[in-house]
Amino acid sequence: MRADRLVAALLLMQARSRVTAAELADELEVSVATARRDLEALSAAGIPVYPQPGRGGGWSLVGGARTDLSGLSATEAQALFLLVGPAAAVSGEAKAALRKLVRALPRTFRADAEAAADATVIDPTRWGERDRRRPELVDLLQTAVIRRRKVRLTYTDHARERTERLVDPWGLVDKDDIWYLLAGTERGRRTFRVDRIIGAEPTDQVAERPDDFTLATAWQQVVGEVERRRSRTWATVLIEARFVPVLRTHFGRHCHIDAELDHGRVRVRLAAPTPLDIARHLAGWGAMIEVVEPCSVQAELARIGTELAGRYAAGH
Repeated sequence: MRADRLVAALLLMQARSRVTAAELADELEVSVATARRDLEALSAAGIPVYPQPGRGGGWSLVGGARTDLSGLSATEAQALFLLVGPAAAVSGEAKAALRKLVRALPRTFRADAEAAADATVIDPTRWGERDRRRPELVDLLQTAVIRRRKVRLTYTDHARERTERLVDPWGLVDKDDIWYLLAGTERGRRTFRVDRIIGAEPTDQVAERPDDFTLATAWQQVVGEVERRRSRTWATVLIEARFVPVLRTHFGRHCHIDAELDHGRVRVRLAAPTPLDIARHLAGWGAMIEVVEPCSVQAELARIGTELAGRYAAGH
């Protein structure tokens, strides 16, 4: 029995007050027998639905009971379908669920909800680079998160060191086509890149998760920690203002215009984990950019320049 069918059945009963098994079967694209079994299952599970026999009968919610899902306002329904709609372009299951939910909304909401669902399209194929596919392990890990089951991971870190560990999966995040697993370990919360997970084996052990855990809040903490590590070294440089967008492609949010100078030049603040990281990005600019500080970045640039001169000057 599909949970989405049961939810849709409840929503239909709320929106229409009463629904027959034949009507439900037509809306949900199942047989009349399946629709009737779903309705009976809802009643047996304690949901306040009951049948009315005879002409004009059908199934209704007892006393006009309401479900939280269809207590949506028009604005909330539009917001929901703006989020869910794009997923239908890349997922057959999402498309089917969306169609059922649209039918279950109050009639006055349907037109705007359908328009919201069609307002945005996700095209997963990229121009100019290979298609990044969703890692196969994501589905397995999502199931473990939902069912709250521990997972035994075989993982390789950035130094290619392989480890095995038993984790409590808390949630998954997709950031710029790279998937991350947030999980509890013996040493506290850890973040694992899914593409570095060599193997994942679900267990029957119940996973533990803090009562106050929310994935969005935890991810913001992870982002904050990463950003702090990425901005340990700051440098001040002088460059023509027209080149600042190019710098931002390398340094992202760690590129700030500090002041505008004469002759179209600006003073810019840049950050990276180490002086060498900054120097590597700036070495190719040559005399077009001037590093004012710190001395550590200047020293790395001088070292890189000396190495290049030593290797290539002899050839001229």
